[in-house]
Amino acid sequence: MKILLAYQSGLTHRKDPYINLVPTGLCYLHACLREAGYDSILANFSAWPTSRIKQELLNHEPDVIGISQWTHNRHISLELARVCRDLLPDSTIVMGGGHATFSYEDILIEDSPVDAVIRGEAELTLLELVARISSNTEWHSVDGMAFRCNGTVIVTPPRKSLEDLDRLPLPAHYFDTTIGLDIELQSEFIVTTRGCPSTCYFCSSPDFWGKKVRFRSPAAIVEEIRYLQQKFGLIYFSIRDDTFTADRKRVLEFCSLLQKHEVNILWNCQSRVTAIDEELVIEMKRAGCECIQLGVESGSPRILRQLGKKITPSRIEDACTTIREVGINLSIYLISNVPGETSEDIRQTIELVRHIQPDDGYVSPLAYYPGTKLYKDAVATGKVSPGVFTDTHQAAIYAAPRTDHSSTRLLKALAKNPQNDPERFNRQKERLGFCFTTNVIAGEWYRQRGDCDNAEKELREITILQPGNPWGWFLLGDLHTTLGRIKKGNECYARVLQIIPEHCPSKTAQSSQKKTGPS
Repeated sequence: MKILLAYQSGLTHRKDPYINLVPTGLCYLHACLREAGYDSILANFSAWPTSRIKQELLNHEPDVIGISQWTHNRHISLELARVCRDLLPDSTIVMGGGHATFSYEDILIEDSPVDAVIRGEAELTLLELVARISSNTEWHSVDGMAFRCNGTVIVTPPRKSLEDLDRLPLPAHYFDTTIGLDIELQSEFIVTTRGCPSTCYFCSSPDFWGKKVRFRSPAAIVEEIRYLQQKFGLIYFSIRDDTFTADRKRVLEFCSLLQKHEVNILWNCQSRVTAIDEELVIEMKRAGCECIQLGVESGSPRILRQLGKKITPSRIEDACTTIREVGINLSIYLISNVPGETSEDIRQTIELVRHIQPDDGYVSPLAYYPGTKLYKDAVATGKVSPGVFTDTHQAAIYAAPRTDHSSTRLLKALAKNPQNDPERFNRQKERLGFCFTTNVIAGEWYRQRGDCDNAEKELREITILQPGNPWGWFLLGDLHTTLGRIKKGNECYARVLQIIPEHCPSKTAQSSQKKTGPS
């Protein structure tokens, strides 16, 4: 039984490094199939010409093809399915993902190239489906699916969610059987929960994962990080949970384990403003958290209510103040072009941004996604057609006309928040004691301003107090190299490789320095 899991982003070039990534869920499906003994290949066909995709399909001749569909790639994923159907007419083609889960009727039209859609969490459903196909057993009674039969779309009972996420195999164990992935970059992004405690109107997470948030154990997360560090030399990670801090006790245990085992990584995560407190943020920083991303969305109470955020500007300010005072970089998400948004709403958001002083942020126009309350209400009231995602070829369907007036003003506000207070690093050190995360952030801050002496001082302190921490040596090596001190830089990179033998940036830097010669 041969299986191909495929993703195609819809982008037409590979200049953006993130085009070499696939959805994390697809990686888990691949790992589950491999662990169960199936011959599974995970393929990223983004920006590939059709001729090359066809060649790969013929090389593998899969019996089952699984395609990941999200709103942004909804059209090209169906085109991929048609290519697969024409080339391999006897293969079973299955589609899943965030868009397919809620728009299965759009997919399962008459003469559709797709045999079935897996709805929601897919691991157990796909394993059962593949097992039945492999044994030539009828599969139409498998829970968690939709399919077309005799001109009618049939939906089977929903699949019960997987309770113990620690049972899932680590995707990185099976990255050697992939095509078109940047494996090291893919490995930086880890997921430790499924679900979100919030019910924002613009997000489909509650309907996709269910109302209950499920968690991986701290020990399992640290085990994955240590494996990735050993296998790929990674020292930076991005935790992509909807709300990583949803379980406070779990996060504190995770941070304690990172410190106990001296893992010495830097990482970022997403949180909700109501899931932040001083003790938690301090322990996160001590464990290497250098950036927290908050879904702020707006500074207007009216717009926050309209988006279903259930937070207030004052609560936002409290959370951001805590993050800033402890000394973690603050990143925020804002939503623009909300229907009915006024100049006063925009002014309130700009005023909030001015007060909370984020280090960076992202502005996204409000868009419709299937499975969200926003979209359901818009269909119910006739604001959008039920067939809008099929009829429209734009990657995103926006809730209001894009004048960019709102987005431009918010982006300008985000750009006007330079941090010009170096004394804050001394205050943070007095508060937390030595914390290498403080030194890293301070060192980079000084370096960006051309103060290389203070940058070197901050980084050297890490190498003295934590000689087994790769970050001090790596950033110091980078600083030396930038200043033309090639020999010193090379010595620092060598120290990194003594600690993390597979650290790719240090290997690359050493190789480059050998070509340019000593200095």
